[in-house]
Amino acid sequence: MRSGLLVKLLGAFFLVVAVGAGIIAWAVSRTTENAFTVYTTRSGQVWAQALAPQLAEFYAQNQSWEGVSALLDSGLAAPAQGNGMSGSGMSMAPAAGAGAGSAGRGQGARAGQNRLAMGMLGMMDQRLVLADARGQVLYDSSGDFAGKMLSASQVGLGAPINVAGKTVGTLIVIPGSQLISGTPAGDFTRTVNQSILIAVVIAGAIALLLGAGLFFQITAPLRRLREVAQAIAAGDLDQRVSIRSKDEIGDLGQTFNQMAESLGRAQLQRRELVAAVAHELRTPLAVMQANLEGMQDGVIPNDLEQLGSLHEQVLHLSRLVGDLRLLSLAEAGELTLERQPVDLGELAARAAEQFRPRTAEKNIDLEVRVGKDLPRAAVDADRINQALNNLLENALRYTPERGRIEIGVEAEKSSPRQVRLWVADTGPGIAPEDLPFIFDRFYRGDKSRSRISGGSGLGLAIVKQLVEAHGGKVEVSSSTHSSGDRQEPGTRVVLTLPAP
Repeated sequence: MRSGLLVKLLGAFFLVVAVGAGIIAWAVSRTTENAFTVYTTRSGQVWAQALAPQLAEFYAQNQSWEGVSALLDSGLAAPAQGNGMSGSGMSMAPAAGAGAGSAGRGQGARAGQNRLAMGMLGMMDQRLVLADARGQVLYDSSGDFAGKMLSASQVGLGAPINVAGKTVGTLIVIPGSQLISGTPAGDFTRTVNQSILIAVVIAGAIALLLGAGLFFQITAPLRRLREVAQAIAAGDLDQRVSIRSKDEIGDLGQTFNQMAESLGRAQLQRRELVAAVAHELRTPLAVMQANLEGMQDGVIPNDLEQLGSLHEQVLHLSRLVGDLRLLSLAEAGELTLERQPVDLGELAARAAEQFRPRTAEKNIDLEVRVGKDLPRAAVDADRINQALNNLLENALRYTPERGRIEIGVEAEKSSPRQVRLWVADTGPGIAPEDLPFIFDRFYRGDKSRSRISGGSGLGLAIVKQLVEAHGGKVEVSSSTHSSGDRQEPGTRVVLTLPAP
């Protein structure tokens, strides 16, 4: 089953939240446990420092640790008022000069105080370890370290027991396990972990809810984009995506709308092309059909004149088919070019000589202007000559009697590796509203002209495709343009071509 983008985003977001929350919970739990361990360890050191003087008093009276295990098993000295441990009046043996009765009473009191101290240690879940001056364990309340040697680092955790300026042993008070259930430390750790877990679950749920809202806003325009794309695929090219944001999804919608516009224009151009081709083919075919039917019926004589008229229509059809094929090859990038260094000045002069008899018939002045230090252009001479002939045909068609046509070639001033070739005339010019469309196939600015007098409407389209196939560009200006030192009305078409 195909899962939607919303489900995938939520799944990924949930995974990120779960991993992040797990890491945070583990880190906080470990930090809390470590901090509590440090706290209880320091508390044990305080207890050891408080109990050390009493054990020093025991050692001073006995001059050894003999009997200390029995004493510690039965209870240590009780805490004194003020500092929490035995002070004056709570010694481990009778004071000097006291009688036997008072010694007995003191020992009885101390026994009770010892049991009270051990009770407090039990409530604190403490462990007692006593080592001699060498670090050998004399007493361990848990029995694990009894008789073993402690390392220097372990000895450093305890409080030294000093007698007459000499260290005779070390007392270490170790906190119990924080994870043992039923102990205060265990209860504290369990409560902290439960609080962390609850906080993580609540934060994760809120994050998922916010993420779901965010992802829904992200996927909503994508779903709309999918619906519009499906409508366009079904043939409705008028559908567009509403853009409500300026982020990447908004850019995607804008690009999609531009694509839809391009598809709409392409479809319109295709329809217009089919209609234009059909119209262009219908006219000569209709003429040929009428003439042939007239010849068959004997209405039109079957002589050379009529055959010449039919031949003219066949040539028109042949040129039209050839132009369409050339356009299709150029637009598909499959037009073969034989590039060679060409002197465009000579090319322009030859083209002018071919048109000079026709311009003379209309009393039109044809002038060729070639610049100095002209570089050779890397072009296909036949293709550029074809483009130049199309421009001259247009100029000759629209330039009135006693008008003027100019062919010019010069090096591009801003880029010495380019050559500019232009054709200018003093015709009526092109209307501003027609300028954006003059390179479209079958477009005519003057709708009143027939196909015979106005051409097929493919000439400028072919010029544009041929020049762009060479890596050049075409520019058109109309109404008024510069011609030498004069400002003349008409049209000026400039071809910019690359030099080798």
